[in-house]
Amino acid sequence: MRCSSLRIRHSLILFLLGAGLAGCSTLSQPVVRTYDVRAYGAAGDGKALDTEAINKAIEAAAAAGGGTVWFPAGIYASYSIHLKSNVALYLDAGATILAADPPPAGTPGGYDAPEPNAWDKYQDFGHTHWHNSLIWGENLENVSILGPGRIFGKGLSRGYGPKDPLPGEPRPPRPPIPSFPPPDVGTATAPFGYPNPRDTLAAGIGNKAIALKNCRNVILRDFTIYHGGHFGILAIATDNFTIDNLKIDTNRDGMDIDCCRNVRVSNCTVNSPNDDGICLKACFGLGYVRATENLTITNCQVSGFEEGTLLDGTLKPKPPGRGGPTGRIKFGTEGNGGFKNITISNCMFTYSSGLALEEVDGGWMEDVTITNLTMRDIVNAPIFIRLGARLRGPDNPPVGVARRITISNIVASNVSPAHGILISGIPGYRIEDVTLSHILIEYKGGGTKEQAARAVPEDEKAYPEPGRFGTIPSWGMFARHVQGLSLDHIELRALTEDLRPAIILDEVKNADFDHVKALSAAGVPTVVLKNVDGFVAHNCPGLPDTRRDQPVADEKL
Repeated sequence: MRCSSLRIRHSLILFLLGAGLAGCSTLSQPVVRTYDVRAYGAAGDGKALDTEAINKAIEAAAAAGGGTVWFPAGIYASYSIHLKSNVALYLDAGATILAADPPPAGTPGGYDAPEPNAWDKYQDFGHTHWHNSLIWGENLENVSILGPGRIFGKGLSRGYGPKDPLPGEPRPPRPPIPSFPPPDVGTATAPFGYPNPRDTLAAGIGNKAIALKNCRNVILRDFTIYHGGHFGILAIATDNFTIDNLKIDTNRDGMDIDCCRNVRVSNCTVNSPNDDGICLKACFGLGYVRATENLTITNCQVSGFEEGTLLDGTLKPKPPGRGGPTGRIKFGTEGNGGFKNITISNCMFTYSSGLALEEVDGGWMEDVTITNLTMRDIVNAPIFIRLGARLRGPDNPPVGVARRITISNIVASNVSPAHGILISGIPGYRIEDVTLSHILIEYKGGGTKEQAARAVPEDEKAYPEPGRFGTIPSWGMFARHVQGLSLDHIELRALTEDLRPAIILDEVKNADFDHVKALSAAGVPTVVLKNVDGFVAHNCPGLPDTRRDQPVADEKL
């Protein structure tokens, strides 16, 4: 009897203990707050405007202290969606947020109006406003857009007119576009030609899929952007920012990361035939200079195929006569705040322009490491580094700085012969400490003696683009106004005979070539030195070991 009583007591204790533990476990489970946009009135049929229902769901989540706003499968036509702190949008499989067509001109409604900006004279309309977007947030923290769904910018403008036709749709004639720059360029009101009617959009028209300003702790992950307008993503002064596993197939810029800090871009595929794919900027739109810094881009792919053909898998080149593809990774052109502490690794360029690093607005571009890139079918300079003097900012900013740049482990094939690797500072302002190593580039070749005789314009105040320089008189590399240039294990090939020198150094100080192979056609020099102060070449096939400690005015090797 006593044993039975003890067994009962032990069983009761174990039961109560288990119940207590279970209760603790239950109490410790997080409370998941999910706000279904359909519960707030969204139709999700692609016809009814769901703007109000979506924003109500976001406001409810924010009022509760945070939560997830859920878009189940469906098509949610909308105008401007307002992000809030501590709120995530989750686009489920089969869910699409559709940018609705703007209302007819002169009628109210549509996307939020572009906010006033006293600094709109220093960059174009698209870079200067954020509220006129499909999805936007300002002065927020702890914000996410997640999930396998899609953002479709069908009703967004790419900067000309109220909306941009989809691929295959007829393009209406453009209305007359005012001249650019306008007549008052160079005056106090428009020192650089902005604001300009050419790219200014009226209230009610949206031109960005996602816009962020002065935000922190932001995550964008897993969704797709199609036909994203002037910008698929435009983020300014957005810190602690993660962009991961996005697919973007769009009609202008894929993503612009502007004046942002502590940014991680990874595992993204961006197709943008008419503009840049992944673009770093540091504009003056905030009214002060702020660097883009502490940023990594890794495991990404960029291309310039016809819009939509990344997502449908056909990867169609652009038809002849419609301009070369862009679709690249680029720093600039806006560079007032500069670019610091940047790493790019393990990325692919396919049917696109090449890598571009540009500092032309007085900022400092420094401490940049780029490694492990593959490139195919590149339509201009595979590597373009430019220090210029456009200086689009207030109070006559001084020329900026470009220094401590290391680029390594690059393989490129079927590259346009027009420019080669192009590195150009300006008179009196050299690009400093550039190291290129373990690079193999195959150019198409075919350059002529006439092209070899060309003088390359400085054009230091022009828009920075390889095409501005025209065809370069060397086929593999042209470096001008550079101090501290190191080439290590570089091989440059011309697949058809090219009658230009392989490499030209012009006003370069302290160049060191080690294991550089770039064989030119018979009777054509491999390396041309012009106004070079300090040059060493060793272990270079086809070149004698050479050392020039004194300035060289003109020498062919």
